[in-house]
Amino acid sequence: MMIVNCTHWLLALLTIKQDHTMKYLHSLLSSNAGMAALILRVPVGLILAAHGAQKLFAWFGGYGLEGTGQWMASIGLEPGYWLAMMAGSAEFFGGIALAIGLLTRPAAVVTAFTMLIAIFSVHISHGLFAANNGYEFALTLLVATAALAIQGAGSLSVDNVIAKKLANKSLPQ
Repeated sequence: MMIVNCTHWLLALLTIKQDHTMKYLHSLLSSNAGMAALILRVPVGLILAAHGAQKLFAWFGGYGLEGTGQWMASIGLEPGYWLAMMAGSAEFFGGIALAIGLLTRPAAVVTAFTMLIAIFSVHISHGLFAANNGYEFALTLLVATAALAIQGAGSLSVDNVIAKKLANKSLPQ
């Protein structure tokens, strides 16, 4: 009898935990941002992905992991190779996630943090304007990704499709 009661209690606890997880995922993925989020996240995502591809794969005139890592080490960001991989991955994979609207809020937070590091470790000493290697472009990406982290992916996104499926799954049958 004691084992049956413990099993019943454990199953009830797991059900509550699963319900809490489903609600969390739904709140993470759902968004009422509409079409404006699509207009913001696709170009920002593609720009970030292209910059990440420069760092990771030497595409679009980039230097790849080796060259970017050496440059990062030369400005005091050590270990350069590892940080180049982290920054490039955040930009490339985060940018792709933003463009398609998959896990938009987490991707936006990671890319915003990456831009914050870029601003303070590379660009701040050069002033505002990009023509002088200033922080205006990184700041623009930081603000755009911060907005996406707050508002979510919008109506035309993978996140929205998943959120709707989660909402339908949690409805009583």
